[in-house]
Amino acid sequence: MNENIKKRNELLAQKVVKGLESRNMTGYYVPTKEDALKKALELIPEGSTVTMGGAMSAHEIGLVDALKNGNYDFVDRDKATDKREAMLKAYDADFFLSSVNAMTDDGVLVNIDGNANRVSAIAQGPKHVLFIVGMNKVCSDIDAAMKRARNVAAPINAQRFGLSTPCAKTGKCMDCKSPDNICCQFLITRFSRHEGRIHVILVGEELGF
Repeated sequence: MNENIKKRNELLAQKVVKGLESRNMTGYYVPTKEDALKKALELIPEGSTVTMGGAMSAHEIGLVDALKNGNYDFVDRDKATDKREAMLKAYDADFFLSSVNAMTDDGVLVNIDGNANRVSAIAQGPKHVLFIVGMNKVCSDIDAAMKRARNVAAPINAQRFGLSTPCAKTGKCMDCKSPDNICCQFLITRFSRHEGRIHVILVGEELGF
C-alpha cells in the first residue's frame, strides 16, 4: 500500500477511535488483515459462543475460518437446517460478528438490513458485538454514510445475492419498494449504554463493500 495512504489511514483512525470512545464503544486500529485477525482472536476467548450477520469483512481477514477450526462454539447459519433457529441463537451469543455499511469519522455506525436479524442483534441481545471495518467505509458525516450504505453497499449486496432490485440494475439506490428490497431497516448506532459491549476493529486496508 502507498505510504501516504497508510499515513492517512493511521491519522484518520485516531479520530475515529476517539469518537468511538466518546460514545462508550471501544475502537482499535490495525494496519493489515493479519493484524485484524490477531486482534479479533485476542478479544474472543476460547469456548465462546460466536455467531454473525453477513459480514464479508470477517471472512476476508480469515476470522470465520479461524473460529470454525478453533475451540469456539461457532453457530454456522449457512449450514443450519433450521436457519431461523440459528439466527435466534445470536441474541444469546457471547459474540456477534458484523461489519458496517458505513460509519462516520466521529464514531457513528450505520447499517441497513433486509431481514433485520443483523441490525436487531447489533442493537440488543448478544453480550458483545465485534465489528471488522475497513477504512474504506469511513465517511465524513451521517449524510455521507447513509449515501454510501444505500448507493455502494446495497447495490453490490443486491447483485451478490442475485436479487431483482432496481439498484442491482442501475448501481444506485432508487428508493424502491421491490419485493427483493434489502433496505428494509436502517440502524444508526450513535452510543452504547453498555460499556464494553461494542468493539470496532478498524483495518488499514479495503475490506467489504
